[in-house]
Amino acid sequence: MYYNQKIDSVQKQEQLCSQAVSIQSNLFGESMATAGKLELTIKINEFPDDVKTVENNWKQFEVDCDGKIITITVKPKVFKKLEDAQANYPMWVAAIAGKMGEATPNGFVLAEPAIQVFEKKPKEPKSASEAVATPN
Repeated sequence: MYYNQKIDSVQKQEQLCSQAVSIQSNLFGESMATAGKLELTIKINEFPDDVKTVENNWKQFEVDCDGKIITITVKPKVFKKLEDAQANYPMWVAAIAGKMGEATPNGFVLAEPAIQVFEKKPKEPKSASEAVATPN
């Protein structure tokens, strides 16, 4: 009889441990990894080719990032920043930030994109005296 009580006690402990792990998984997810936020920034310095106008006059274009095709869809007001940069700056760079969205066959959609455009100033060439290092 003592032996059966001991077995019951071990089984109860195993059940309690299993329930504790289950509760922990429900509360914290399967792993207890640190929460983070994934944001992507894509930089371009050329006006996109093949811009399509889609629903509600939104503009859609694709950017090839190392073989991954990123599909970007923005409001006309946001896209105007790229048009203004192309018209007003001889050199510019645009930072397109967003979240990784739905996967596509050859890349993904950039969710919640935002665009910032910066005029790029050409670097001035170094003078002859600065270019030549003086020996010690």
